[in-house]
Amino acid sequence: MVHADETVALIAGGAGFIGSHLTDALLARGCRVLCLDNFLTGRHENLRHLEHEPRFDIIEADVTDPLPARLLRRSGRLAYVFNLACAASPRHYQANPEHTLMTCVLGTHQLLALAQQHGARFLLASTSEVYGDPEVHPQQESYWGHVNPTGPRACYDEGKRAAETLTFDYLRARRGDARVARIFNTYGPRMRADDGRLVSNAVTQALSGDDITIYGSGDQTRSFCYVDDLVDGLLRLMLHTHDYRGAINLGNPAELTVKELAEEVVRLTGSRSIVSYRPLPVDDPRRRRPDITLARQVLGWKPQVLLAQGLRHTIDHFASTALGLAAAPLTRRRIAQARTTSSNNLPASPA
Repeated sequence: MVHADETVALIAGGAGFIGSHLTDALLARGCRVLCLDNFLTGRHENLRHLEHEPRFDIIEADVTDPLPARLLRRSGRLAYVFNLACAASPRHYQANPEHTLMTCVLGTHQLLALAQQHGARFLLASTSEVYGDPEVHPQQESYWGHVNPTGPRACYDEGKRAAETLTFDYLRARRGDARVARIFNTYGPRMRADDGRLVSNAVTQALSGDDITIYGSGDQTRSFCYVDDLVDGLLRLMLHTHDYRGAINLGNPAELTVKELAEEVVRLTGSRSIVSYRPLPVDDPRRRRPDITLARQVLGWKPQVLLAQGLRHTIDHFASTALGLAAAPLTRRRIAQARTTSSNNLPASPA
């Protein structure tokens, strides 16, 4: 039952790594949270601790399908719509590139319409991938990017760019209020062990004593933001009352090479793993670092968690969850089976 004075937030992608942490933060603020997820990359295990939470509910659906009637006809008003729907790791989003692109475009289109219907504030979780393999460093929001529109990463890169276009057209048409976060590399507990990204790869391989896989020379750079810092940034972005409505970078400006990251993981785990080098994937960025001047000015935000501290939390998580592979459904599933049969079926494994 929804009380009239409750603030209700919808999180598309709420069962994912970032979405589940955002769910926790909103519940801690007293909100009621609806999680909309197709569980292709999201996991039931991320939400198990909320199984008996009366202010939380799950709607199992795919944003590329017509949104379930339960959302379109609900009597209570949504205050916030967070669009985090879409696989975010190259291994997962390249598994079905057409579905990835349609999730970005059609999913954003439908969720914007839902936000307009409810008079809800909308937030798009975009990505640093809109900058492609950048020729400007660090990356400011004013940079238009250097993206290959036909390469294997284009389904995600161009999909998110198109989602931003839809969102800013929505704003220009004065259909409602919207914000765009460009999220840089984020890590922490509840990452999938099989997502193929640097932190999850390095931690799981170090814990198991396997060689740590690095693609390319290891000299390419990244910046890593702990998930708690990112969620704080997302909430500040959704709630701020500043006049600024352009995109805002959310990430940690501390830059290091991927080789340095792997060495830090080995040090913290006490592993005897060695580094194994493989060819660099097509269009993999050489440098990546956010300029967060706007986030500081508009949101009063900057990352607080140091890399070593965040990595310790992440290592502890993987060590305590058998490398994070548990994915059993909830024992008491308060889930509306709203997903319709679609031609966009994804393989069961890369979820």
